[in-house]
Amino acid sequence: MAEKSDESAAQGYEAEAAALRAKTARLRALRLARDAEQDASRPAKPAARGAAKKKATARKPTGTLADWIKAREDGGHNN
Repeated sequence: MAEKSDESAAQGYEAEAAALRAKTARLRALRLARDAEQDASRPAKPAARGAAKKKATARKPTGTLADWIKAREDGGHNN
C-alpha cells in the first residue's frame, strides 16, 4: 500500500513539473516575441558624437607646479 502512494506522489510531482516546464516555455516564447516586436518598432539611435565632446571638455592647466607650490607655502602649508 505504501508503494502505491509513493508512486502516485511521484507521478503527481512529475505531472506538476511537466506543466511548469510547458508554462515556462510558453511564457518565454511570448516574451521573446514581444521583445522582438518592440525592438523592431524603436527608431534607430543617433550616432555618438564622442570625439567633439571630448575636445570641448578637455581642461588646460592654468598655472605651473611651481606656482601651485608657492601658493601652498604662502597659504601656510608647511609640507
